[in-house]
Amino acid sequence: MIPRRWILGVPVCITIFFLQGSKAVAVSPPDAPMGSGLWLCQPAPRCGDQVYDPLQHCCSDDTILPLNRTRQCGPNCTFWPCLELCCPESFGPKRFVVKLKVLGTQSQCPSSPISRICPR
Repeated sequence: MIPRRWILGVPVCITIFFLQGSKAVAVSPPDAPMGSGLWLCQPAPRCGDQVYDPLQHCCSDDTILPLNRTRQCGPNCTFWPCLELCCPESFGPKRFVVKLKVLGTQSQCPSSPISRICPR
């Protein structure tokens, strides 16, 4: 008579053998962006209570914006809110300065490097 443990162990060993030889395939939903199969292993960036794709959008003042969005900085200047800050200068006549946001920090006008001075 064959031991009972041996009878149960053979199908388990065969199953494990076939699973090791199979290739795992990451499947994304049909409407998901390309390369989204690995998002489950990484913390998703959040803006307020919403998740966004940092390759297409940024978070500015708890608002999700497209990376190419521009805004007005003073009467004669535009800036990219995803990459720059619009800073009014307080001394002398009213003028605006566009400053760079520093990656990985809470960028603020007094401590950020100047990108350009807006014409008056």
